[in-house]
Amino acid sequence: MWELLVLMLERLGIIVMVAFIMTRISYFRQILDRYDVTFTQRLKITILFGLFGIIGTYTGLAVSPNQQTFSVWTWDLNEDEALANSRVIGIVVAGLLGGWRVGTGAGIIAGAHRYALGGYTAFACGISAVVAGMLAGLVHRFVKKKRIVSLPAALGVGALCEAIQMGIILLVATPFDQALALVQMIGMPMILANGVGAMIFVLIIRSVLREEERIGAAQTERALRIADRTVGHLRKGLTPESARATCAILVKEVGAVAVSITDKTRILAFEGRGKDHHPVGSEIQTPATKQVIETGTIIEAKEKDIGCSKSRCPIRAGIIVPLKQEGDTIGTLKFYVSSEKEITPTKRELVKGVSLFLSNQLELARVDELKALAGEAEIKALQAQVSPHFLFNALNVIISMIRIDPAHARRLLLHLSRYLRQNLTSMKRERATLTDELDHVRAYMAIQEARFQDRLKVTYDLDETAMALTVPSMTLQPLVENAMKHGFEGKKRNGYFELDIHVKSEDSGAVRVEVTDNGAGIGKERLKEVKKQPVESQEGTGLGLYNVNRRLVLMFGDASELHVESGEAKGGTRVWFHVVKGGESK
Repeated sequence: MWELLVLMLERLGIIVMVAFIMTRISYFRQILDRYDVTFTQRLKITILFGLFGIIGTYTGLAVSPNQQTFSVWTWDLNEDEALANSRVIGIVVAGLLGGWRVGTGAGIIAGAHRYALGGYTAFACGISAVVAGMLAGLVHRFVKKKRIVSLPAALGVGALCEAIQMGIILLVATPFDQALALVQMIGMPMILANGVGAMIFVLIIRSVLREEERIGAAQTERALRIADRTVGHLRKGLTPESARATCAILVKEVGAVAVSITDKTRILAFEGRGKDHHPVGSEIQTPATKQVIETGTIIEAKEKDIGCSKSRCPIRAGIIVPLKQEGDTIGTLKFYVSSEKEITPTKRELVKGVSLFLSNQLELARVDELKALAGEAEIKALQAQVSPHFLFNALNVIISMIRIDPAHARRLLLHLSRYLRQNLTSMKRERATLTDELDHVRAYMAIQEARFQDRLKVTYDLDETAMALTVPSMTLQPLVENAMKHGFEGKKRNGYFELDIHVKSEDSGAVRVEVTDNGAGIGKERLKEVKKQPVESQEGTGLGLYNVNRRLVLMFGDASELHVESGEAKGGTRVWFHVVKGGESK
């Protein structure tokens, strides 16, 4: 018995070799990875395991219990002979990995072959092969959520199936005395050897999977490194500058001979060997590149597809992938290699992943562009809402002065012209200096002072070193207009209104811009709403403070929002915000 056990364990070297070869087959790996496989693929894997079971039969040892002898590499059996073999290993592994269909199918193939060899245990061994496949398939259902069965489970199932075969031989094979002698001779060696064989088969598969995981982790790390280094380039859009920077990174990270990026008509960037005769800016010549642009599909270009005119060009093959934006192909990414053999499955998947990431960056670039346009459109719309509310009153004042004081009327017309011109200019630019803003305010207040004469007093407290500071265009004028509309006109006929405008630098480096009045003030309820939404009023649109606050936040962030203090009982309102020199928020 022990001599037989040693010989059977020696045959496990064949199991190791076959297991390694099977792990190189793509269909086999799909079974391992739990991919959805078609009927044809499942049939092929069933036949493969069935053939493995047949190999286990042929490599068995012919045993004659009466003579206590055995021989190797048996091709047929006499009526008084049986086999000590490793057939059950392939069947068990088939059921554990592929389920009951694959296990049963492999058992039928291997069992039918064993039955054809003959011998007094032929029928019993044929039945036990099918039973082993079904039993392993049932175990598969309990471990289906795991990627692969554990080693103890493989050892146990392999040994159990072999033990069941010994039982079937005792029940079915005749004569019974000869069957009993056979089981006593080969039972324990086969149970131990085939249990260990099933475990070794699974161990080899587990090691292959771990290696794939390590390779996958390395590829993932490389992909993340590429993503991190290129994220700031194509996010700016598909331009020669962004393409050149991206190609310079990819040619080092991917391990290609050269990398190129094109738009729909020309080469935007080319980095690597062959750069001397693939000039940037030239039109696309490769038919494969044109086909990718037209179809939006990946093409693996061979040497004849590259079509380079230089005889010593190092480029002999490549992978051409589309760069897409909003579903449309707007360019291509080309990875060149010096031989078609260098286009490995690993490199192919890496290239696909990189192209997908870069396409996503282009999508985000488009989103950023649309976001910027939307923000600009919103700013323009808010600016457009600041129309000259006092236009008709100003015209009435000028008309009344034409006969009384024509020179003054002329000056007021110039102020009105300057005011309206500033409104139009603000529609064409996002920012203006405080000098421009104060000129706009002075033009507005000149007309208001003419209208209210000595009932209105305006003072300016300015830091000249801060006047070059930029703020959103039409920031001060709406604040002043709001003070005039809701502060001064709410006072009694003979009331007095004072307006102070402060622009002062602070120790923190910030500049405080403040408008203060001694007018009627703002009620508590309305004070909570004026910055958050347009507030309806009988006198105007209620857009003044909301407009300014919205534009400050859009351009500089929440740190530059307006602050409003007002006391309805005592009167007076103070509005201010902070910016730093250079126009950044503080």
